[in-house]
This record gives sequence, structure tokens and C-alpha cells, in this order.
Amino acid sequence: MNEKSPVVSFMGLNFDLSNDISGIIAALMVLAFVFYLSRRPSLRPSKKQNVIEWAIDFVNGIVKSAIPGEEGRKFYGLAFVMFLFIFMANQLGLFLQVTVGNTNWVKSPTSNPIVTMSLAAIVLLLSHYYGVKKWGFGQYLKNYARPVAFLTPINILEEFTNFLTLSLRLYGNIYAGEILLKLLAQFMHSFGVVSFIPGALLEMVWQAFSVFIGSIQAYIFVTLAMVYISGKLEQE
Repeated sequence: MNEKSPVVSFMGLNFDLSNDISGIIAALMVLAFVFYLSRRPSLRPSKKQNVIEWAIDFVNGIVKSAIPGEEGRKFYGLAFVMFLFIFMANQLGLFLQVTVGNTNWVKSPTSNPIVTMSLAAIVLLLSHYYGVKKWGFGQYLKNYARPVAFLTPINILEEFTNFLTLSLRLYGNIYAGEILLKLLAQFMHSFGVVSFIPGALLEMVWQAFSVFIGSIQAYIFVTLAMVYISGKLEQE
């Protein structure tokens, strides 16, 4: 639990290689997953095609619930890619952790707050962009004074709370899951066979539960992202 992350500096900026490498691995896994399932589509879908179509319909349903009608169609691709990436990033540390010496090279990228804050920032920047695009800059700013002008400071503060809740909820759940897995791994090797068997059983149970938690957190993140974007497209 005291592992360090490899950091390199480039042009005055520090880059955490464990975040970069883990994020790239998660992205490549999503690419391979989608490419494998979507090859050779047919009118009579195969089992692979059914899986990818189910995933697309599932994510499209999230978008439709928050942004119904034609307006939501432009966000189908964003929600689908975001859901798959966060889902894969959440699960990565469960089956692939690479630690050399005291340096952690590969883990779940979403167990780092910088990654989850970056994802939240992308969502909120896009929500502002589409809000300004729809209403115009002046009218968009006036929306912060709705429904009554004295609520303007609260509406502005809500932007920061949305950012924090969106990012830290995801980070907290994934980070806590990885910490508990490390504690169980230490317990397994603490007292020989006496601790190895119960520790292994507990670790398998927790890994299964972590898969569920990682899936739920991907769903919650995308749902809230679409809700935030929807809030900028609607006028109270």
C-alpha cells in the first residue's frame, strides 16, 4: 500500500506513468473488445453481435432517459465510449497489477483522483459547450439566475459540487476496493496455510463484488454525466 508511482517531467509538466500506461491499456482493451464483437455484422446476429448490440442499446437507454428525443442522439457515441472505458478502467486493477520493487506501474486508472477529475472535467466542459451552443453566451449566463436571481451564487457553487461529486465518488469506490484487495493479499501470506485459505476465499468474494461495484460506478458516472448535460440544454 506504500507503492510509489513513476513520474517523469516533460516541458515543466509531471506525468504519472502508472496513470498513462493503465489508461492506454484500458483504452486498447475497449478497442479490442468492440472490434472483436462488431466484426462481420449480419441481419441474423451472432452471439457476439448480440452482445455489442445489447451494450449499445443499454447505453442509449441511459442517454434517452436524461435527454429524450432527437437532441440526445448526438451523445450516444460519447456515452458509449465513456461507459466502456470507465467500466474497463474500473476492472483493470482486479486482474492486472504490475508492481516492480516499490513502484506501481499498472493498476485501475480510476483509482487515482487525477484521472477521475479529468473525466469529470471533460463532462462539465462539454455540458457548458453545448449549453452555450444552444442558448448563446448571453442567454446561457442568464440561465444561472433562474428561477430567481438570488439563487445565482448557489447555481454557480453547484458547478463545483457537481465536479467534485462526479469525480470523487468514482475515485473513492475504486480506490477503496483496491486497498482492501491489497489488505486481503497481505493477510493471505501472514500466517501460512491458516490465513491463506480463508484469505483466498475472501479475496475471490471481494473481487466478484468489486466487478459489480465497478459496473455500477460506470453506470452512475455516465448517468450523471448525461443528467448534467441535459441540465444545460433545458431552461427552467
